[in-house]
Amino acid sequence: MKKLDLMFFDAGGGHRSAANALKQVIEQQQRPWDVRLVNLQELLDPLDIFRKMTKIRMEDLYNKLLAKGWTLGTPQLTWAMHGIIRVYHPAQVKILREFWLRSRPDLVVSVIPNFNRALRQSLDEAVPGTPLVTILTDFADYPPHFWMERQSQHVICGTQRAAKQAAAVGHPEEHIWRTSGMILNPRYYDAPLHQISDEERRAERRRLGLQPDLRTGLVLFGGQGSSAMTTIAERLSASSLPVQLILVCGHNHALLKKLSGVAKESKTPMHLEGFTKEVPALMRISDFFIGKPGPGSISEALAMRLPVIVERNAWTLPQERYNTDWIQEQRVGLVLPNFKKIDEAVKALLEPETYRAFKERASALENRAVFEIPDILDKILRGAA
Repeated sequence: MKKLDLMFFDAGGGHRSAANALKQVIEQQQRPWDVRLVNLQELLDPLDIFRKMTKIRMEDLYNKLLAKGWTLGTPQLTWAMHGIIRVYHPAQVKILREFWLRSRPDLVVSVIPNFNRALRQSLDEAVPGTPLVTILTDFADYPPHFWMERQSQHVICGTQRAAKQAAAVGHPEEHIWRTSGMILNPRYYDAPLHQISDEERRAERRRLGLQPDLRTGLVLFGGQGSSAMTTIAERLSASSLPVQLILVCGHNHALLKKLSGVAKESKTPMHLEGFTKEVPALMRISDFFIGKPGPGSISEALAMRLPVIVERNAWTLPQERYNTDWIQEQRVGLVLPNFKKIDEAVKALLEPETYRAFKERASALENRAVFEIPDILDKILRGAA
């Protein structure tokens, strides 16, 4: 039985979600592989300089920045982080080399950026010839030294832009693999989600305290929420638009409390959620999506045939800025400079002809990446045998 080590960490949450989804599909397909999930942050904890200085893990610090919306300087922060990673590179390689000597994997699959150089060098020292596969969980790379390195690695890309970037870095064609999109949890493909009747949708909205026939927007900013959700709720509440909102705050309890106050005073019906695993079900009863331009959120919304409204400005994470270009290229939603005019954007989106066109283009997308990747890994394993 082939041994696969699937590397992830918890910065942002999407990396763990992608790893879990891929492992789940591999097991459903009954592949003859022993798949182990490996949290790189835990392996490298002894080297976490951020934790030594602040008593907070690097990934926890990152998630706190997301929750507070303190993302204005993220390009500079990324540059500084890469400098720290370079300084500690030899120590990272040593820890990883000792880990590989114990685990002896036949294939290493990375769904994380920034550390693929250390993964490759440590594998070469411990188990030479073991393939390294990097799966981008972003629509595109943010070079240099983010997802792709000039080294021997297979790269799995969900967009043509990412595949072109891989070729530009120098990866040979046989090491660049295209999928039809980003990794999604298999639940997003369940037929009952897409076959809900109008009456079932109305009943579910009533159960959540919403109006059964109002256009419904799902507001979601990842597992940490965002202070921008308050602006969105207040602006739409002050408008006269016939809409209602489902707001998912994730682990951000302070935000949930604040939005509860907004909802009590609002004439716009609102349903609030904290962290939930029922996002697919909430999308099923929604008509459109409002959120940050994260690759997971965008892909999930479009898989559920929801047009999207996102913002792009100086606070947008640099690795997510291309996502907004992609939305405009595919014509599946609106990109705003900020959410201060979210009411105007929602009004424009819900114009019957505009909404119909966005909905049709979203429905035409067929993202099957999570089911395509096991076949790619199988080909890589057979080529390495």
